[in-house]
Amino acid sequence: MNISNSGRPKRLRRGPCRLLALGVVVALSAAACSADASGPPRAVNASGAGGKALDEVRLDGRTYRVPQPLPAAPPGTLIAATDHGPDARIGGAGRWTVLHHSADAHGKDIAVSATVLVPRGAAPPGGRPVIAWAHGTTGVADGCAPSQAANLGYNVYAQEAGAFLRAGYAVVATDYPGLGTPGMHTYLVGPDEGNAVVDSVTAARGLLPDLAPTWFAVGHSQGGQAALFAARAAGRSSGTRFGGAVAVAPASHLDVMLPGVIAAHQPGSLAFALYSLAGLGATDPSVDLPRLLGPTAHRTAQQVFQECLTVRHPSLSGITTEQALPLTRAQLASVGGKMAAYGNPDRAAVTAPVLIVQGGADQDVPATWTAQVARNLRALGSPAVTERTYPGSGHDDVLGQSVCDVLAFLGSHNGLSPGGCSPFRARSG
Repeated sequence: MNISNSGRPKRLRRGPCRLLALGVVVALSAAACSADASGPPRAVNASGAGGKALDEVRLDGRTYRVPQPLPAAPPGTLIAATDHGPDARIGGAGRWTVLHHSADAHGKDIAVSATVLVPRGAAPPGGRPVIAWAHGTTGVADGCAPSQAANLGYNVYAQEAGAFLRAGYAVVATDYPGLGTPGMHTYLVGPDEGNAVVDSVTAARGLLPDLAPTWFAVGHSQGGQAALFAARAAGRSSGTRFGGAVAVAPASHLDVMLPGVIAAHQPGSLAFALYSLAGLGATDPSVDLPRLLGPTAHRTAQQVFQECLTVRHPSLSGITTEQALPLTRAQLASVGGKMAAYGNPDRAAVTAPVLIVQGGADQDVPATWTAQVARNLRALGSPAVTERTYPGSGHDDVLGQSVCDVLAFLGSHNGLSPGGCSPFRARSG
Protein backbone atom coordinates (compact mmCIF):
# COMPACT_ATOMS: atom_id res chain seq x y z
CA MET A 1 0.00 0.00 0.00
CA ASN A 2 1.16 3.61 -0.18
CA ILE A 3 -1.11 5.68 2.05
CA SER A 4 -0.08 7.96 4.86
CA ASN A 5 -1.64 8.45 8.30
CA SER A 6 -3.90 11.13 6.92
CA GLY A 7 -5.09 8.83 4.15
CA ARG A 8 -2.97 10.69 1.62
CA PRO A 9 -0.58 8.60 -0.48
CA LYS A 10 3.12 9.36 -0.51
CA ARG A 11 5.24 9.40 -3.65
CA LEU A 12 5.90 5.93 -4.96
CA ARG A 13 9.35 4.72 -3.95
CA ARG A 14 11.29 1.71 -5.03
CA GLY A 15 10.69 -1.19 -2.69
CA PRO A 16 9.27 -4.68 -2.37
CA CYS A 17 5.66 -3.66 -1.81
CA ARG A 18 5.83 -1.55 -4.92
CA LEU A 19 5.91 -2.37 -8.58
CA LEU A 20 9.46 -3.59 -8.94
CA ALA A 21 11.39 -3.37 -12.16
CA LEU A 22 11.14 -6.99 -13.11
CA GLY A 23 11.05 -6.27 -16.80
CA VAL A 24 14.31 -8.19 -17.07
CA VAL A 25 13.59 -11.45 -15.28
CA VAL A 26 16.59 -13.46 -14.20
CA ALA A 27 16.46 -16.87 -15.81
CA LEU A 28 17.01 -19.79 -13.49
CA SER A 29 18.90 -22.82 -14.71
CA ALA A 30 16.59 -25.78 -15.09
CA ALA A 31 19.43 -28.25 -14.87
CA ALA A 32 19.63 -30.05 -11.53
CA CYS A 33 23.11 -30.01 -10.00
CA SER A 34 24.48 -33.10 -8.41
CA ALA A 35 24.26 -33.12 -4.59
CA ASP A 36 26.59 -34.59 -2.04
CA ALA A 37 25.63 -35.73 1.45
CA SER A 38 25.76 -32.16 2.75
CA GLY A 39 23.77 -30.70 -0.12
CA PRO A 40 20.09 -29.87 -0.30
CA PRO A 41 17.57 -32.71 -0.30
CA ARG A 42 16.10 -33.98 -3.53
CA ALA A 43 12.46 -34.55 -4.30
CA VAL A 44 11.39 -38.09 -3.39
CA ASN A 45 8.68 -39.80 -5.40
CA ALA A 46 6.98 -36.48 -6.14
CA SER A 47 3.90 -36.97 -8.30
CA GLY A 48 0.76 -35.20 -9.36
CA ALA A 49 -2.88 -36.21 -9.42
CA GLY A 50 -3.43 -39.96 -9.70
CA GLY A 51 0.26 -40.66 -9.09
CA LYS A 52 1.22 -39.30 -12.51
CA ALA A 53 4.87 -38.35 -12.89
CA LEU A 54 5.41 -34.61 -12.78
CA ASP A 55 6.24 -32.53 -15.83
CA GLU A 56 8.84 -29.77 -15.77
CA VAL A 57 7.53 -26.25 -15.18
CA ARG A 58 7.47 -24.43 -18.52
CA LEU A 59 6.78 -20.87 -19.60
CA ASP A 60 4.80 -19.55 -22.54
CA GLY A 61 6.35 -16.11 -22.67
CA ARG A 62 6.08 -15.00 -19.04
CA THR A 63 3.08 -17.22 -18.19
CA TYR A 64 3.51 -20.68 -16.71
CA ARG A 65 2.02 -23.41 -18.87
CA VAL A 66 -1.02 -24.94 -17.16
CA PRO A 67 -3.00 -27.94 -18.50
CA GLN A 68 -6.19 -26.83 -20.25
CA PRO A 69 -8.64 -27.89 -19.05
CA LEU A 70 -7.09 -28.30 -15.60
CA PRO A 71 -7.81 -31.83 -14.33
CA ALA A 72 -9.54 -31.69 -10.95
CA ALA A 73 -7.38 -32.47 -7.92
CA PRO A 74 -7.29 -31.56 -4.22
CA PRO A 75 -5.69 -28.27 -3.15
CA GLY A 76 -1.93 -28.50 -2.93
CA THR A 77 -1.64 -31.34 -5.45
CA LEU A 78 1.46 -30.84 -7.59
CA ILE A 79 1.02 -30.17 -11.30
CA ALA A 80 4.65 -29.64 -12.33
CA ALA A 81 8.02 -29.07 -10.68
CA THR A 82 11.51 -28.04 -11.77
CA ASP A 83 14.58 -28.64 -9.61
CA HIS A 84 17.12 -25.84 -10.12
CA GLY A 85 19.68 -27.39 -7.79
CA PRO A 86 21.64 -25.43 -5.17
CA ASP A 87 21.24 -21.68 -5.51
CA ALA A 88 24.44 -19.86 -4.58
CA ARG A 89 22.51 -16.59 -4.41
CA ILE A 90 20.58 -17.85 -1.36
CA GLY A 91 23.24 -19.66 0.63
CA GLY A 92 23.34 -22.73 -1.58
CA ALA A 93 19.75 -23.64 -0.72
CA GLY A 94 17.99 -26.14 -2.94
CA ARG A 95 15.51 -24.32 -5.16
CA TRP A 96 12.44 -25.61 -6.97
CA THR A 97 9.72 -23.95 -8.99
CA VAL A 98 6.37 -25.69 -8.64
CA LEU A 99 2.84 -25.46 -9.97
CA HIS A 100 0.06 -26.79 -7.76
CA HIS A 101 -3.68 -26.82 -7.34
CA SER A 102 -5.44 -24.25 -5.17
CA ALA A 103 -8.89 -22.63 -5.02
CA ASP A 104 -10.15 -19.09 -5.40
CA ALA A 105 -12.62 -17.24 -3.18
CA HIS A 106 -15.51 -19.02 -4.92
CA GLY A 107 -14.08 -22.53 -4.60
CA LYS A 108 -12.93 -22.85 -8.21
CA ASP A 109 -9.97 -25.18 -8.77
CA ILE A 110 -7.04 -23.12 -10.08
CA ALA A 111 -3.30 -23.48 -10.63
CA VAL A 112 -0.81 -21.41 -8.62
CA SER A 113 2.98 -21.16 -8.87
CA ALA A 114 5.51 -21.04 -6.04
CA THR A 115 9.19 -21.32 -5.12
CA VAL A 116 10.45 -23.95 -2.65
CA LEU A 117 13.76 -23.37 -0.84
CA VAL A 118 15.49 -25.84 1.48
CA PRO A 119 18.82 -25.21 3.25
CA ARG A 120 21.88 -27.38 2.77
CA GLY A 121 22.82 -29.96 5.35
CA ALA A 122 21.05 -32.57 7.39
CA ALA A 123 17.57 -31.77 8.66
CA PRO A 124 16.87 -31.92 12.42
CA PRO A 125 15.04 -34.97 13.83
CA GLY A 126 11.46 -34.84 12.59
CA GLY A 127 12.33 -32.73 9.57
CA ARG A 128 12.53 -29.03 8.84
CA PRO A 129 9.51 -26.89 9.73
CA VAL A 130 8.18 -24.73 6.92
CA ILE A 131 7.74 -20.99 6.60
CA ALA A 132 5.16 -20.04 3.98
CA TRP A 133 6.37 -16.64 2.77
CA ALA A 134 3.81 -14.18 1.35
CA HIS A 135 5.27 -11.33 -0.71
CA GLY A 136 4.24 -7.70 -1.08
CA THR A 137 3.00 -6.02 -4.23
CA THR A 138 5.06 -6.60 -7.37
CA GLY A 139 2.44 -5.92 -10.05
CA VAL A 140 -0.28 -7.94 -11.75
CA ALA A 141 1.49 -8.99 -14.97
CA ASP A 142 2.75 -12.58 -15.09
CA GLY A 143 6.35 -11.40 -15.49
CA CYS A 144 6.07 -9.79 -12.04
CA ALA A 145 5.76 -13.22 -10.35
CA PRO A 146 8.49 -13.50 -7.66
CA SER A 147 9.23 -17.09 -8.69
CA GLN A 148 10.60 -15.68 -11.95
CA ALA A 149 13.11 -13.45 -10.15
CA ALA A 150 16.35 -14.62 -8.56
CA ASN A 151 15.67 -12.47 -5.47
CA LEU A 152 11.99 -13.45 -4.98
CA GLY A 153 10.98 -10.03 -6.26
CA TYR A 154 13.28 -7.78 -4.27
CA ASN A 155 16.62 -8.02 -2.51
CA VAL A 156 15.16 -7.58 0.98
CA TYR A 157 12.91 -10.59 0.35
CA ALA A 158 15.90 -12.74 -0.55
CA GLN A 159 17.59 -11.48 2.63
CA GLU A 160 14.53 -12.37 4.71
CA ALA A 161 14.31 -15.83 3.15
CA GLY A 162 18.04 -16.29 3.72
CA ALA A 163 17.60 -15.56 7.44
CA PHE A 164 14.86 -18.18 7.65
CA LEU A 165 16.99 -20.73 5.80
CA ARG A 166 20.01 -20.11 8.02
CA ALA A 167 17.77 -20.68 11.04
CA GLY A 168 16.95 -24.13 9.63
CA TYR A 169 13.51 -23.61 8.10
CA ALA A 170 12.37 -24.63 4.65
CA VAL A 171 10.66 -21.76 2.80
CA VAL A 172 7.84 -21.96 0.29
CA ALA A 173 6.95 -18.68 -1.44
CA THR A 174 3.67 -18.47 -3.31
CA ASP A 175 3.12 -16.16 -6.28
CA TYR A 176 -0.67 -15.89 -5.57
CA PRO A 177 -3.41 -16.70 -8.13
CA GLY A 178 -3.05 -15.15 -11.55
CA LEU A 179 0.51 -13.93 -10.98
CA GLY A 180 2.60 -16.11 -13.27
CA THR A 181 -0.40 -18.30 -14.09
CA PRO A 182 -3.28 -17.66 -16.54
CA GLY A 183 -5.89 -15.07 -15.65
CA MET A 184 -5.74 -11.72 -13.86
CA HIS A 185 -4.02 -11.65 -10.48
CA THR A 186 -6.73 -11.27 -7.83
CA TYR A 187 -4.77 -8.56 -6.06
CA LEU A 188 -5.76 -8.04 -2.39
CA VAL A 189 -8.53 -10.66 -2.55
CA GLY A 190 -7.80 -12.21 0.83
CA PRO A 191 -9.29 -15.70 0.42
CA ASP A 192 -7.43 -16.27 -2.86
CA GLU A 193 -4.13 -15.21 -1.31
CA GLY A 194 -4.67 -17.11 1.94
CA ASN A 195 -5.63 -20.31 0.14
CA ALA A 196 -2.53 -20.07 -2.05
CA VAL A 197 -0.28 -19.64 0.98
CA VAL A 198 -1.75 -22.70 2.72
CA ASP A 199 -1.86 -24.85 -0.40
CA SER A 200 1.77 -24.05 -1.17
CA VAL A 201 2.69 -25.82 2.08
CA THR A 202 0.81 -28.94 1.00
CA ALA A 203 2.60 -28.77 -2.36
CA ALA A 204 6.02 -28.43 -0.71
CA ARG A 205 5.32 -31.48 1.44
CA GLY A 206 4.25 -33.38 -1.66
CA LEU A 207 7.56 -32.47 -3.25
CA LEU A 208 9.65 -33.19 -0.13
CA PRO A 209 7.78 -35.62 2.13
CA ASP A 210 10.42 -35.45 4.88
CA LEU A 211 9.53 -31.86 5.79
CA ALA A 212 8.18 -31.44 9.30
CA PRO A 213 4.40 -31.05 9.73
CA THR A 214 4.82 -27.74 11.59
CA TRP A 215 4.50 -24.59 9.52
CA PHE A 216 4.04 -20.81 9.84
CA ALA A 217 2.75 -18.04 7.59
CA VAL A 218 4.94 -14.92 7.35
CA GLY A 219 4.18 -12.03 5.01
CA HIS A 220 4.87 -8.37 4.26
CA SER A 221 2.44 -5.65 3.14
CA GLN A 222 0.09 -7.42 0.69
CA GLY A 223 1.65 -10.56 2.13
CA GLY A 224 0.92 -9.47 5.70
CA GLN A 225 -2.73 -9.37 4.72
CA ALA A 226 -2.31 -12.78 3.04
CA ALA A 227 -0.69 -14.28 6.16
CA LEU A 228 -3.72 -13.34 8.28
CA PHE A 229 -6.08 -14.90 5.74
CA ALA A 230 -3.85 -17.98 5.62
CA ALA A 231 -4.10 -18.32 9.39
CA ARG A 232 -7.89 -18.63 9.07
CA ALA A 233 -7.53 -21.17 6.23
CA ALA A 234 -4.75 -23.23 7.82
CA GLY A 235 -6.97 -26.30 8.17
CA ARG A 236 -6.85 -26.74 4.38
CA SER A 237 -3.43 -28.39 4.78
CA SER A 238 -4.26 -31.76 6.32
CA GLY A 239 -1.70 -33.61 8.38
CA THR A 240 0.12 -30.41 9.36
CA ARG A 241 0.36 -28.27 12.51
CA PHE A 242 -0.04 -24.53 12.06
CA GLY A 243 2.15 -22.67 14.52
CA GLY A 244 1.04 -19.09 13.87
CA ALA A 245 1.21 -16.09 11.58
CA VAL A 246 3.50 -13.07 11.31
CA ALA A 247 1.99 -10.06 9.53
CA VAL A 248 4.52 -7.33 8.73
CA ALA A 249 2.83 -4.01 7.89
CA PRO A 250 -0.31 -5.80 6.64
CA ALA A 251 -2.45 -4.14 3.97
CA SER A 252 -5.74 -2.99 5.48
CA HIS A 253 -8.44 -0.29 5.33
CA LEU A 254 -9.18 -1.10 1.69
CA ASP A 255 -12.48 0.74 1.87
CA VAL A 256 -10.66 4.11 1.95
CA MET A 257 -7.82 3.36 -0.48
CA LEU A 258 -9.37 4.79 -3.65
CA PRO A 259 -10.62 8.07 -2.13
CA GLY A 260 -7.23 8.51 -0.46
CA VAL A 261 -5.35 8.03 -3.70
CA ILE A 262 -7.58 10.49 -5.56
CA ALA A 263 -7.38 13.15 -2.82
CA ALA A 264 -3.59 12.95 -2.64
CA HIS A 265 -3.07 13.99 -6.28
CA GLN A 266 0.08 11.87 -6.54
CA PRO A 267 -0.10 9.79 -9.73
CA GLY A 268 2.71 7.52 -8.51
CA SER A 269 0.26 5.87 -6.12
CA LEU A 270 -2.32 5.13 -8.80
CA ALA A 271 -0.84 1.73 -9.61
CA PHE A 272 -2.05 0.33 -6.28
CA ALA A 273 -5.56 1.65 -6.86
CA LEU A 274 -5.71 0.26 -10.39
CA TYR A 275 -4.33 -3.11 -9.28
CA SER A 276 -6.98 -3.30 -6.59
CA LEU A 277 -9.71 -2.59 -9.13
CA ALA A 278 -8.28 -5.29 -11.41
CA GLY A 279 -8.20 -7.79 -8.55
CA LEU A 280 -11.74 -6.98 -7.51
CA GLY A 281 -13.00 -7.21 -11.09
CA ALA A 282 -11.33 -10.60 -11.48
CA THR A 283 -13.25 -12.05 -8.54
CA ASP A 284 -16.52 -10.07 -8.64
CA PRO A 285 -18.32 -10.07 -12.01
CA SER A 286 -20.45 -7.10 -10.93
CA VAL A 287 -17.34 -4.90 -11.15
CA ASP A 288 -17.11 -4.03 -14.86
CA LEU A 289 -13.83 -2.19 -15.28
CA PRO A 290 -14.43 -0.77 -18.80
CA ARG A 291 -17.80 0.63 -17.73
CA LEU A 292 -16.51 1.83 -14.37
CA LEU A 293 -13.47 3.67 -15.73
CA GLY A 294 -14.61 4.71 -19.18
CA PRO A 295 -12.65 4.26 -22.43
CA THR A 296 -9.70 6.59 -21.77
CA ALA A 297 -8.97 5.59 -18.18
CA HIS A 298 -9.50 1.92 -19.03
CA ARG A 299 -6.86 2.12 -21.78
CA THR A 300 -4.44 3.63 -19.28
CA ALA A 301 -5.24 0.91 -16.77
CA GLN A 302 -4.59 -1.83 -19.32
CA GLN A 303 -1.13 -0.36 -19.93
CA VAL A 304 -0.43 -0.22 -16.20
CA PHE A 305 -1.43 -3.87 -15.82
CA GLN A 306 1.34 -4.88 -18.24
CA GLU A 307 4.09 -3.13 -16.28
CA CYS A 308 5.75 -4.17 -13.03
CA LEU A 309 6.16 -1.64 -10.25
CA THR A 310 8.81 0.97 -11.07
CA VAL A 311 10.03 4.20 -9.52
CA ARG A 312 8.03 6.24 -12.01
CA HIS A 313 5.26 4.36 -13.77
CA PRO A 314 5.58 5.29 -17.47
CA SER A 315 1.89 4.84 -18.30
CA LEU A 316 0.85 7.26 -15.55
CA SER A 317 3.07 10.15 -16.59
CA GLY A 318 1.08 13.37 -16.97
CA ILE A 319 -2.21 11.86 -15.73
CA THR A 320 -4.11 13.26 -12.77
CA THR A 321 -5.62 10.98 -10.16
CA GLU A 322 -9.10 12.17 -11.15
CA GLN A 323 -8.44 11.27 -14.79
CA ALA A 324 -7.19 7.79 -13.91
CA LEU A 325 -10.02 7.12 -11.45
CA PRO A 326 -13.11 8.94 -12.82
CA LEU A 327 -15.47 7.43 -10.24
CA THR A 328 -18.40 9.13 -8.59
CA ARG A 329 -18.70 9.29 -4.80
CA ALA A 330 -21.34 6.57 -4.93
CA GLN A 331 -19.11 4.34 -7.07
CA LEU A 332 -16.18 4.86 -4.71
CA ALA A 333 -18.30 3.86 -1.74
CA SER A 334 -19.65 0.77 -3.50
CA VAL A 335 -16.28 -0.43 -4.77
CA GLY A 336 -14.56 0.36 -1.47
CA GLY A 337 -17.13 -1.68 0.42
CA LYS A 338 -16.54 -4.65 -1.85
CA MET A 339 -12.75 -4.36 -1.53
CA ALA A 340 -13.07 -4.32 2.23
CA ALA A 341 -15.38 -7.34 2.22
CA TYR A 342 -12.92 -9.37 0.15
CA GLY A 343 -9.68 -8.06 1.56
CA ASN A 344 -9.70 -6.35 4.96
CA PRO A 345 -7.78 -8.76 7.21
CA ASP A 346 -9.46 -7.78 10.48
CA ARG A 347 -13.07 -8.81 9.83
CA ALA A 348 -12.85 -12.22 11.56
CA ALA A 349 -10.94 -13.67 14.48
CA VAL A 350 -7.67 -15.59 14.12
CA THR A 351 -7.47 -18.45 16.61
CA ALA A 352 -3.74 -19.17 16.13
CA PRO A 353 -0.97 -17.01 17.62
CA VAL A 354 -0.33 -13.82 15.63
CA LEU A 355 2.63 -11.43 15.65
CA ILE A 356 1.97 -8.06 14.00
CA VAL A 357 5.12 -6.13 13.07
CA GLN A 358 5.09 -2.46 12.13
CA GLY A 359 7.60 0.26 11.38
CA GLY A 360 6.88 3.43 13.30
CA ALA A 361 7.99 5.59 10.36
CA ASP A 362 6.12 3.58 7.70
CA GLN A 363 4.80 5.93 5.01
CA ASP A 364 3.03 3.19 3.06
CA VAL A 365 0.97 1.31 5.64
CA PRO A 366 0.34 3.73 8.51
CA ALA A 367 1.16 2.53 12.01
CA THR A 368 -2.24 3.77 13.19
CA TRP A 369 -3.96 1.48 10.71
CA THR A 370 -1.97 -1.56 11.79
CA ALA A 371 -2.68 -0.82 15.45
CA GLN A 372 -6.37 -0.71 14.57
CA VAL A 373 -6.07 -4.10 12.86
CA ALA A 374 -4.65 -5.55 16.08
CA ARG A 375 -7.44 -3.98 18.17
CA ASN A 376 -10.11 -5.29 15.81
CA LEU A 377 -8.68 -8.82 15.86
CA ARG A 378 -8.69 -8.83 19.65
CA ALA A 379 -12.23 -7.44 19.81
CA LEU A 380 -13.37 -10.27 17.52
CA GLY A 381 -11.99 -12.85 19.96
CA SER A 382 -8.49 -13.55 18.64
CA PRO A 383 -6.80 -15.03 21.72
CA ALA A 384 -3.11 -14.31 21.08
CA VAL A 385 -2.23 -11.16 19.15
CA THR A 386 1.20 -9.66 19.87
CA GLU A 387 2.36 -6.31 18.47
CA ARG A 388 5.92 -5.11 17.88
CA THR A 389 6.57 -1.58 16.61
CA TYR A 390 10.03 -0.41 15.56
CA PRO A 391 10.38 3.38 15.92
CA GLY A 392 12.15 4.97 13.00
CA SER A 393 11.74 1.94 10.71
CA GLY A 394 10.01 2.34 7.38
CA HIS A 395 7.89 -0.03 5.36
CA ASP A 396 10.77 -2.10 3.99
CA ASP A 397 13.63 -1.83 6.47
CA VAL A 398 11.38 -3.07 9.27
CA LEU A 399 11.92 -6.55 7.81
CA GLY A 400 15.61 -6.51 8.66
CA GLN A 401 15.05 -4.83 12.01
CA SER A 402 12.43 -7.36 13.11
CA VAL A 403 13.82 -10.64 11.76
CA CYS A 404 15.33 -11.83 15.05
CA ASP A 405 12.10 -11.11 16.93
CA VAL A 406 10.18 -12.95 14.23
CA LEU A 407 12.42 -16.00 14.61
CA ALA A 408 12.02 -15.83 18.39
CA PHE A 409 8.23 -15.76 17.97
CA LEU A 410 8.35 -18.81 15.69
CA GLY A 411 10.62 -20.62 18.13
CA SER A 412 8.21 -19.98 21.00
CA HIS A 413 5.35 -21.55 19.03
CA ASN A 414 6.81 -24.95 18.17
CA GLY A 415 9.33 -23.68 15.68
CA LEU A 416 13.09 -24.06 15.89
CA SER A 417 14.99 -22.72 18.86
CA PRO A 418 16.57 -19.49 17.63
CA GLY A 419 20.35 -19.50 17.57
CA GLY A 420 22.61 -16.58 16.78
CA CYS A 421 20.74 -13.88 14.88
CA SER A 422 21.54 -10.33 13.83
CA PRO A 423 19.21 -7.77 12.25
CA PHE A 424 20.13 -6.92 8.68
CA ARG A 425 20.12 -3.74 6.64
CA ALA A 426 18.05 -4.03 3.48
CA ARG A 427 20.13 -4.04 0.29
CA SER A 428 19.01 -1.67 -2.43
CA GLY A 429 17.75 -2.93 -5.76
